[in-house]
Amino acid sequence: MKKQSGEMSLIMEGMRQRRRRMFLVTSILIVLAVVLCCAMLLLGNTIYPVDVVIRSLLGEEIAGANFAVNTIRLPRMLSGLFAGFSFGVAGYIFQTILRNPLANPNILGITSGSSVAAVFCITVLHSSKSIISIAAVVGGLITVIIMYILSRGRLFSIGRLIIVGIGIQAMLDAAISYLILKSGQQEIAGALRWLSGSLNGAKMSEVLLLMMMVIVFTPIMLLLSKHLSMLELGDQTATSLGVATDKIRITLIVSSVFLIAIATATTGPIAFISFLAGPIANRIVGVSASNILPAGLVGANLVLFADLIGQFAFEYRFPVGVITGLLGAPYLIYLLIRMNRKGEL
Repeated sequence: MKKQSGEMSLIMEGMRQRRRRMFLVTSILIVLAVVLCCAMLLLGNTIYPVDVVIRSLLGEEIAGANFAVNTIRLPRMLSGLFAGFSFGVAGYIFQTILRNPLANPNILGITSGSSVAAVFCITVLHSSKSIISIAAVVGGLITVIIMYILSRGRLFSIGRLIIVGIGIQAMLDAAISYLILKSGQQEIAGALRWLSGSLNGAKMSEVLLLMMMVIVFTPIMLLLSKHLSMLELGDQTATSLGVATDKIRITLIVSSVFLIAIATATTGPIAFISFLAGPIANRIVGVSASNILPAGLVGANLVLFADLIGQFAFEYRFPVGVITGLLGAPYLIYLLIRMNRKGEL
């Protein structure tokens, strides 16, 4: 009896330690995000004092500052914050459900599905941003439905889904290349700028839709986080624990697709954020917890930090997607080498 009581106390102490670590890491990530957001509002061609930025945000008319802060910097900062959060959460959801760190929306073709729809609207239909956003969501959802149908079989297969996703991604990337080759000179510039992943030209009307999607779908994912942890154990184990695996999986995937599609429509497909955020969150928090919120915050911090680097660290300004690509590519190579050594490839 004493032995069982001692084991239970150790388990409870371990849970308390994990909760404390989760709270500490999440708090640090929030503080870091606030610092980066402030930097994006303060820095630019003109560096404004803190009091000027605050007065501009409160609506006071200050020559030059109002336009720079409220029209350019604030939408840019909010789009980076919420798009990064969306990419981070969606990437973590897919990596957790499919139990593979390589299984993120970029590699599985979901981002490409949204991109094909958006590029078609840009180059062929010359649509407005609102139409592009709707098309990106529809494109992402159609891609997921096709992937799920082709990989379903008698039972859901993670390996089959990943293979189907990689094949669909190759096909969709070819479609994007075809659309660009057949486009006019003006459309090509806009499409390529969008495909590189950029916060340039962000507008509050576009950011508000992204913010609304994050506010709607993040609580749903957090409520299902306990079931997500059970899905990591495999379908049979999760089912024996009373989890409706198909319903939970579909709900999480659809929520993730909405987030990543709207984020992609707002900023373009920012490279590697959905790939990096989850593993980084797992490393700093621990893999035993559900790291949806830390993964989103890591994604937001990565985008904000990369955008500041792209704007101010070089002689020329680079889109945020270029910087995240430079950061993410070495990590992908490292991960592939590590997985190969462990025999996971």
